[in-house]
Amino acid sequence: MILRIANTPRDYAWGSTTAIAELLGREPSGGPEAEYWLGDHPACPALVVDRPAVGRTLVDVTASLPEGRLPFLMKVLAAAEPLSLQVHPTLAQAVEGFARENAAGIALDDTRRSYKDDLHKPELIYALSDPFIALSGFRPVAEARRELATVDEPCLNDFLTRLSGDDVLADTVAWLLSGDPDVAHLSWVLAEAAGDDSDPHPDDPNGTWATVRRLAARYPGDPGVAISTLMHTVVLRPGESLYLPAGNLHSYQEGLGIEVMAASDNVIRGGLTPKHIDVDELLAVLDARPLPAPRLEPQVTQPGLSVFRPDVPDFALTVVEGEALADGALIGSEGPSILLCLDGQVSVDGQQTVTRGDALYLSAGPYEVSGTGRVVIASAND
Repeated sequence: MILRIANTPRDYAWGSTTAIAELLGREPSGGPEAEYWLGDHPACPALVVDRPAVGRTLVDVTASLPEGRLPFLMKVLAAAEPLSLQVHPTLAQAVEGFARENAAGIALDDTRRSYKDDLHKPELIYALSDPFIALSGFRPVAEARRELATVDEPCLNDFLTRLSGDDVLADTVAWLLSGDPDVAHLSWVLAEAAGDDSDPHPDDPNGTWATVRRLAARYPGDPGVAISTLMHTVVLRPGESLYLPAGNLHSYQEGLGIEVMAASDNVIRGGLTPKHIDVDELLAVLDARPLPAPRLEPQVTQPGLSVFRPDVPDFALTVVEGEALADGALIGSEGPSILLCLDGQVSVDGQQTVTRGDALYLSAGPYEVSGTGRVVIASAND
């Protein structure tokens, strides 16, 4: 079964006013368009836009699956401003947290709610814009100290004293989120040290100090400004990807990309947002180990066919373009997939032809895709 699907972009305040519309070949709404959801998540399910199921949501279609719904959700994400500093839980943490908030009588639509369901939410981002910039995970403390030590400020000396080694990252983040007035002052000092766009650090056009400037302009005095100096600022070029496992502290800064994740809405925030912040829960879920920036390299099975496979069974992302499309490629898993055409003209099993901005729900595969341009396909990782 092949069904054409569509949705309405979500209008979160951090979204771009043009990027999603331009990608999909549509007129912009005039307001921010942050995410375009392609899946059956009940918060914003895609609509079926062709017969015989026209007018139904994808929830109606996938209800007959053995699991009752898709294990993954694909989005087009367009960030014009930084997103909140956040982590996502493991499966066990999600089960416990969801039950705990239910027992406390916190309604699912309550703004104090951190756990909207009992699922984990690992995710990957595949960059379309040049650049796509993200904060992701902690770097070695020695690396952060080298950059911070170039600034001659007593306030920063106190911060450096705290940063005695990699094993103090969790305690340092806890202090930065504690509400101590010294933290706001530290964030202001860092912003001043970062300079402004007319006088950037010449060796750091998209690095730590650029991130500090960006965050301080939007969230002056926020502890996230200081926390960002302990993290990787990752600059993705088109076709590159990050994988964000449970516990990874992150914040997308700017850019357009394809996001694929487990089908959860569990977000635990720690800063850079006017929304609910649960510091205790964030610290409980946080992975404060310094690790390399979590770039995810694809498996290239043939020229023009790349598969990004994380270490979870919920999702994978396949990109088909160039020679693979020209020759025809078999794609898709034994379960359902969702396909989005980014450009060109592509035929799926000779039954449906899609062009830029068209999306399809594909029941059990595999399917042959052929044509020109580029398509991305989300599926389970089997």
